[in-house]
Amino acid sequence: MDRDLRQTALFGEVEEYFRSVHAPGQGVVTDGAGVDAAPDGSTVVFTGSIFETLESPPASRLCRVDLASGELTVLEAHGSHDRAARFSPDGKWIAFLSDGEEPGSCQLCLRGAEGSGACFATPRVEGVVEYIRWSPDGASVLLGVAGLGADLAGCEGGATTVKSADEVPLWMPRVETGDGENLWRSLWIFDLEPARLRPLPTPGLNPWEADWAGSHGVVAVVSESHSEASWYGSRLVAIHVDSGAITTLYEPAEQIGLPSGSSDGSRLAFVRAVCSDRLIVAGRLLIANRHDGGTVEIDTQHIDVTDLRWRGDHHIVFAGHRSFETVVAEVDLEAGSVVEHWSGEERTIGNWYPAIAALPEGGAVGVAEAWSVAPEISTFLNGDRRPVVSLESATDGRPDSLIEPVRWSARDELVIDGWLVRPVGSEGPSPLVMDIHGGPVWACRNRWHGRQRGAKLLVDKGYAVFYPNPRGSSCRGQQFARRVVGDMGGEDTWDYLTGIDALVERQIADPTRVGVTGISYGGFMSAWLITQDDRFAAAVPISPVTDWYSQHRTSQIGFFDELFLDASASEPGGRFFDRSPVMFADRVRCPTLVMAGETDQNTPPTQALEFHRSLLEAGVESVLSVYPTAAHGVRSFPEVIDATTRYVGWFLKHMR
Repeated sequence: MDRDLRQTALFGEVEEYFRSVHAPGQGVVTDGAGVDAAPDGSTVVFTGSIFETLESPPASRLCRVDLASGELTVLEAHGSHDRAARFSPDGKWIAFLSDGEEPGSCQLCLRGAEGSGACFATPRVEGVVEYIRWSPDGASVLLGVAGLGADLAGCEGGATTVKSADEVPLWMPRVETGDGENLWRSLWIFDLEPARLRPLPTPGLNPWEADWAGSHGVVAVVSESHSEASWYGSRLVAIHVDSGAITTLYEPAEQIGLPSGSSDGSRLAFVRAVCSDRLIVAGRLLIANRHDGGTVEIDTQHIDVTDLRWRGDHHIVFAGHRSFETVVAEVDLEAGSVVEHWSGEERTIGNWYPAIAALPEGGAVGVAEAWSVAPEISTFLNGDRRPVVSLESATDGRPDSLIEPVRWSARDELVIDGWLVRPVGSEGPSPLVMDIHGGPVWACRNRWHGRQRGAKLLVDKGYAVFYPNPRGSSCRGQQFARRVVGDMGGEDTWDYLTGIDALVERQIADPTRVGVTGISYGGFMSAWLITQDDRFAAAVPISPVTDWYSQHRTSQIGFFDELFLDASASEPGGRFFDRSPVMFADRVRCPTLVMAGETDQNTPPTQALEFHRSLLEAGVESVLSVYPTAAHGVRSFPEVIDATTRYVGWFLKHMR
């Protein structure tokens, strides 16, 4: 495989596909995230993506939508990336993050809610502002700040925040001590009158997420270390803004996220879940009483909660999964009741997980999408989903393919499900590519084809693409998710294989032309499966784990593997050996393309290198592609065009 594929016909085809999806140079918004609603519910703001070229990542722009008319306005740019907008409680201001003062380093900015007029950049804080929250009285903004060099979660690329430039010769070594002030996260408060920026001390604690709890308190998820691995043992605390007193409210046995306080500060909501990645939280909704310290779990009617927003002091609007369905619902804490605003399989909401903003009169608004439907701003209320404005490019035609839910029985008779995409009118067995999700605690959903790398290109050429949700996935409750804890690469291995068997039996898949791929845990599993079964004709592990011993000692999340393997990296044998693909590379027979990002600290590129070298040693056809500026998952442009070309080309070559 050549290093430079830009002159090949397939590269041109892939480039044209992404050109049709993202319309570079046309100044149009083709994706959206981070929706927030105005206090009167008339308008929303969101972060829109605009591609100037496919040779670089898209610019982030603040976009404003009138919910009545559907009129979309792109606000004047302050920096290359303006994002994470939030309306002030009185509706006069929009607070947002921008790198207008220093490229790559987002800071707090304010502008009028109408979007006109100059932006007001607040005093800089040392570090990168990750999120902002208005106090209920509108007098202050809470800033969550990551130090320069702090770890980023896997869904953020698994690298680090921008680092300050060192004025030293290039030959000098990079020195790592395991600690440093620039690696910690911190909380800051910006007061509007008088305009001032002040720290909210959290001595010895690293706040991963935080929100106001009333106008004089903050609720936060914290750990005693800045390392990404320490997040798995975080606890929930309340911080009194005036006195600085910190009180522990909840110490979970598993993980927690999405902390949020009611406007009067009396109640604190959060989600408890078994999680494999920070910021990827789907589980049970809990309410802590700040005054007596008591905690109650809300019956969410089998919905794994992935996002929540307060509406007043007694109502929480939330979104989540329930098997194939995406659900938007609301809990009345006084009545103890839950009302569903909308549920369905025909759309999902948000990118990583369902995410919404609450509307003041009830219901919610979010970015909806489906395999054949580009992102669209939609409202959800009284069982109705109303599209307000589509972000579909004029050149992005609806694909001539269908997505459908599928179910099958595992070898222990547990029912497993997933999604299948194939051409319209497909008859008879087709070559099948199984695409395995990351995590392992995550879930494949009915997502837009523009997010699915080269899947549409494969389907257009007659392939079927299979997205399984094995045990350990997050769509079917905590008991189902826990089934992978302590058994990664164990029984979930058979969930994938029995899924393929079911599709072969149903005359959907050609058993002689089956390929496998995946990113992160999907990369591990696609490497693992080809050591355990010889049915695969081709494999493309992306950002994989292949050696749990070295993963533990080189990854930013070393605690994760011991937790999810229920084993120790300091003991010989056991699951660290038995579940490492490199230890069984001599069993592999199928051609394998391994891809990784050089800056990835989540699953370091040396994992891909180990597997590649092990395959070559075993006489297996193997190619390694490492992208020097890419991070976890190789998801940024222009690398994604090259990676997609190699990914699609590998299956076309070996599974014709």
